[in-house]
Amino acid sequence: MSMIMSQANLQTQVSFSLMGKVMDHAEAQNAELIKMLDQPQHPNLGHSIDVKA
Repeated sequence: MSMIMSQANLQTQVSFSLMGKVMDHAEAQNAELIKMLDQPQHPNLGHSIDVKA
């Protein structure tokens, strides 16, 4: 019974560790996505209007 409890505890610790790494990776990806969305795609787009007809 002690071995089973020990293995279950180890599995739980590994699962939490893996979940923490996945969450850290997702946070890093979200930060990069937000950074990318804040940057304009075309820096000159929308700065001038051609009014000649």
